[in-house]
Amino acid sequence: MSPFMRVPAETIPAPPFPRPALWANVAMLRMDQQKGRPVLIEFWDFANPASVRSLEYLKAWDARYGEAGLRVVGVHWPASDLSRGYERVGAAIKRLGVTFPVLIDDQGAYRDEFETPGWPARYLFDGTSWLVHYEHGEGGYRETEEAILELLGSDAEPLAPLRPLDDDDALLAMPTPDQPGAWSGTYTAGEVWAVLEPGPDGPGSLVVDGETVVVDHPGAYRLVAHEVSTTAELVLEPGDGTVVHGVSFAPGLAPGGSGAA
Repeated sequence: MSPFMRVPAETIPAPPFPRPALWANVAMLRMDQQKGRPVLIEFWDFANPASVRSLEYLKAWDARYGEAGLRVVGVHWPASDLSRGYERVGAAIKRLGVTFPVLIDDQGAYRDEFETPGWPARYLFDGTSWLVHYEHGEGGYRETEEAILELLGSDAEPLAPLRPLDDDDALLAMPTPDQPGAWSGTYTAGEVWAVLEPGPDGPGSLVVDGETVVVDHPGAYRLVAHEVSTTAELVLEPGDGTVVHGVSFAPGLAPGGSGAA
């Protein structure tokens, strides 16, 4: 689970959005024009697997609470040149089905205002632009949604977990640490992801345990999914021109386990 915290009232104000700045899905936003509504800001990177997984909750909250007043804002802060640039970010937003506003923070200037440690990172501000709750890393989705509901004055029930391992009572097994490059070997995980980039001459390919994956865009690809945490052998064979920047292992449900993680 990610570290999360409710913040003492009126201690940390929302930094204003930078101007000038590049935005996707909206011409421009100003923080001072968001008065009267809660604002949820999430720092993410389309080439970061944890960010891509977390996006599903942002999209669900935007759809569920947008009309009630919640403003969801994504801040795309890239880890490297792989995910930097308006065209690449714009294409990823369309591919991932993101419809809420996204600030393109290529140089990390807005990230510096928050001193955000990594991806994903989530900050919830109230209707007077004071920080009330934050999360660093995956997880904590129910806590965030409960804080949103409180700010909206709603007695609705939070969404059911979008994945079984997001349940508060799920017992998770620790995965193998992430590995650089086109790593192959024995791992333990619930899912295997890779950060891939096609070559300059068009779509590339990656053979994963004998099955071919088409690599037609830069970003995070889910290669393997298990129902529970599994120990298995991974064999990667990149095609000509395909770059494997790294392999990422996500936690899975402990086999036969339930209860607090």
